[in-house]
Amino acid sequence: MTKYQLQAASFVLVSFMLGCNEFIVVGIISDISHSLNVSVATVGYLVTVFATVYAISTPLITVLTNRFNRYHTFMALMVIFLIGNTLTGFATSFPILVAARMITAVVAGTIESLSIAIANVIAPREKRAILISWLAAGFSIASVVGVPIGTAISTNFGWQNAFHVISLLSLVTCLILGWLLPKDLKQVPGGIKDQLVLLTDKRIYLGAALILFTAAASYAYYTYVRPLITTTLGFNTTMLNWLLVAIGIMSIISNRLSGTLAEHDGLRWLPRFYVVDIVLLALFPVAMMNAWTGFALLMVLTLLVTIGGSPIQIHFLDVAEESYPQATALASALNAIFFNVGISLGSATASGILSTAGLTSLGWGAVVFAVISLGVSLWLNRSIAQHRAQTA
Repeated sequence: MTKYQLQAASFVLVSFMLGCNEFIVVGIISDISHSLNVSVATVGYLVTVFATVYAISTPLITVLTNRFNRYHTFMALMVIFLIGNTLTGFATSFPILVAARMITAVVAGTIESLSIAIANVIAPREKRAILISWLAAGFSIASVVGVPIGTAISTNFGWQNAFHVISLLSLVTCLILGWLLPKDLKQVPGGIKDQLVLLTDKRIYLGAALILFTAAASYAYYTYVRPLITTTLGFNTTMLNWLLVAIGIMSIISNRLSGTLAEHDGLRWLPRFYVVDIVLLALFPVAMMNAWTGFALLMVLTLLVTIGGSPIQIHFLDVAEESYPQATALASALNAIFFNVGISLGSATASGILSTAGLTSLGWGAVVFAVISLGVSLWLNRSIAQHRAQTA
């Protein structure tokens, strides 16, 4: 195995580690509640706290650390993450647990953005899109494989040990990357204002809007995927776990296809995918009338709705490299930031529709966001074409 292949595998391991840390709480809420003698509802706030701190801290930390050596910054953040995760495993009270989760949330987003920024530098140009798609796949793999394993560890050996396993994984990853990564990674330092100018570029803020509304379209129905499978489609709880694994595997496949799409001028093809999404989402109420057609629809939507992730991430990096080299790290963070904002918008919409019209009507909210995404994708492609014409 070449040095680059080891580096690439290590970065996928980083995204897997981050995914396990972020998602595992959902599977072990009951165990934490029983162990620390707090209600399940209270433990649920750990998810909200993590997401809020993540969304606020990621752009701040990314911008503020850009002046420092990228290798040293990345390794320092990895050590802080390791400390926070280890403290989580040793927490003996809920306040300590909240504090530990906040420590990991503060650095997790910047670790992800720096992973993308560094991968963009070390990867051969022709392999860049595939590597970035694998970084996204790391989170899906964590959801499909890591979280069930962590939940099993929690059930049989205590929830603390689930976090200790993540800490061990983090330590190994730190040592490997400390050895493999070049110490003088190419970067262009810049002040806060120099980096934030990136957000004034139409090609960037349209791309960010596209990420936001795409995520909203997905989570306008996916937020309630479990009750959709059990209540609406009528599958039992035993089948539920297998069906969720199948959806997770489809998500991994989607990430890989997204990388392939990015290699072939992916943004140009995205409007066609959004048209298909709109048609499928419009069929949502009819498809949900039958168990297997409903589940088949969920599988196809999982494959298609977020397939534009890698093309948009590559687009952000290309624009930054061409016009704003001092803001490459910030460009790497935009996908995660606006996707989380989109999740909030989509889930809030889903809650509103559920309370007024029921589960089978969730597709209509998603249709609205998919239509907006189609319009934004056409606008973005036109802006890119105009820029190319002006600079030709």
